[in-house]
Amino acid sequence: MTSRDLGDGALLRTARPGDEPGILAMIQALARYEREPDAVENTESLLTATLFCDEPRVFTHVIELDRAIVGIAMWFVTYSTWTGTHGIWLEDLYVDERMRGRGYGRALMSALAAVCVERGYRRFEWTVLDWNEPSIGFYRSIGAEPMEEWTTQRLTGTRLAELASSAVRTAAAEEL
Repeated sequence: MTSRDLGDGALLRTARPGDEPGILAMIQALARYEREPDAVENTESLLTATLFCDEPRVFTHVIELDRAIVGIAMWFVTYSTWTGTHGIWLEDLYVDERMRGRGYGRALMSALAAVCVERGYRRFEWTVLDWNEPSIGFYRSIGAEPMEEWTTQRLTGTRLAELASSAVRTAAAEEL
């Protein structure tokens, strides 16, 4: 994606090396907004290794204003076995609170929708916290529909390790 002038001096573009401090600042601001200020373990070096490696699996679009990152959309490619096509999963969308109302969130979402259409992807999906009424309102305003019957499931930490070790034990038992 080439950069796109948003008309007020802001640019929408793909992330590039050197953006890591601004991207991390947006991730940390999002964590504070989502009431999890101490949950971010990411670092600038992890972002470098993830975003700018030979075969990245996560991608970021940014809004840059006056040489500062003021908005991000971090996403990765998914696959639907039902449609037989890829899609985009939006991991994080965040626009600096002082920059809201300028159309930056819509511009980021529009850019990702364009990626979907250009590549023949049939789904663009994400989650939103049920208490986040401003974001829910924004998503409804761009035509998004809730997936009422679906709930997100997650394994982390000890539970993830326990399940992984049970696979190792099962594989070892099957080899006997």
